[in-house]
Amino acid sequence: MGDKIESKLLAKNAKVNTIPGFDGVVKDADEAVRIAREIGYPVMIKASAGGGGKGMRIAWDDEETREGFRFSSQEAASSFGDDRLLIEKFIDNPRHIEIQVLADKHGNALWLNERECSIQRRNQKVVEEAPSTFLDPETRRAMGEQAVALAKAVKYSSAGTVEFLVDSSKNFYFLEMNTRLQVEHPVTECITGLDLVQEMIRVAKGYPLRHKQADIPINGWAVECRVYAEDPYKSFGLPSIGKLSQYQEPLHLPSVRVDSGIQQGSDISIYYDPMISKLITYGSNRAEALKRMEEALDNYVIRGVAHNISLLREVIIHPRFVQGDISTKFLPEVYPDGFKGHRLTDLERRELLATAASLYVTEQLRSQRFLGTQRIPIAKSKRSSWELSVRLGDGVYPVAVSKESSSFSVEVDGMKLNVTSEWNLASPLLSVTIDGTQRTIQ
Repeated sequence: MGDKIESKLLAKNAKVNTIPGFDGVVKDADEAVRIAREIGYPVMIKASAGGGGKGMRIAWDDEETREGFRFSSQEAASSFGDDRLLIEKFIDNPRHIEIQVLADKHGNALWLNERECSIQRRNQKVVEEAPSTFLDPETRRAMGEQAVALAKAVKYSSAGTVEFLVDSSKNFYFLEMNTRLQVEHPVTECITGLDLVQEMIRVAKGYPLRHKQADIPINGWAVECRVYAEDPYKSFGLPSIGKLSQYQEPLHLPSVRVDSGIQQGSDISIYYDPMISKLITYGSNRAEALKRMEEALDNYVIRGVAHNISLLREVIIHPRFVQGDISTKFLPEVYPDGFKGHRLTDLERRELLATAASLYVTEQLRSQRFLGTQRIPIAKSKRSSWELSVRLGDGVYPVAVSKESSSFSVEVDGMKLNVTSEWNLASPLLSVTIDGTQRTIQ
């Protein structure tokens, strides 16, 4: 099943929906062009032994097919030691939805619902969730039953994933099968209550599955963000290397899970995938899970390398994502000129200016004290108001600050905001309350 050509043939024999295409090995660029014309453009050129989006090219005409054949075969040979390619029909604007399966050595197999994995860059997943907002119970059941049929056809045992492309009419087509535990498996664990690693160990030991299909629930909603050491402003994420000079996971928040293999002081090198961690949040519904993810991303502290948290946060609050209007082309469609960062609303701009001014004044007042005592007893009485200029982007803004007890009254654009801050030197996070709304700032 790790071979895309062989797995597609097996899927056809198991009566699993497959994408129209050429089932054999493409010999050369001329044959690639002939096959592409027979299938009909656009087509997807894929490495047979590929994974992680490597060795994949979309071709819309003969010239792109020749070029794609050359580049894909070169990348496949260097990445997998196998330059075999296949060609299939490209499904435009699809969703990438996968079914988690679990099978034992006694002929039992279950499907554990689906995962929505459509938010991708360079054919690699970035945000996943379970369940999908798109599937209805009938489509879910049909996909699950086909996934189980395929697992049984190859006498598969262990946890695995059958991946599908799903078009706007809920037609679904077999993409590949991953015969391993996948990065996004925690969201399935959250909504089913099953520990997939434990189940894999039991299956490997020879025990039969403990559950029936009717026992598998969809309980709540889970979202996973892949936190990468990469610069999201370059092609939605080019790898960044360096030492994690500061690292703090948001595990103090409720219903947050972080799977990571690094710690403060770890090196992010060029030799491994740049993923730092998997950040998972769970809620009783999708809105709750997304709100918790927003808070978790805001409370994640990473210093020393570039990271993609700003992109992840923008994705999960984007109106299209919140409405479930997504496909594998979400990022290039939403950010056609590349990701430029968050665009501040007028309210957010005022809040940011007020916060920056308050922090500046707080720091000035702190610097006048030593162990809680005025450094110079004969110093003039403390000031209670400041007229400041704050630079934000290309603009400079006048901000008036007045200290009132433990809080500040800040005037920006003729509007007054009340700011209360809690500064803890032991933590890189600052809690700020603006007009009763709490914000966390790194």
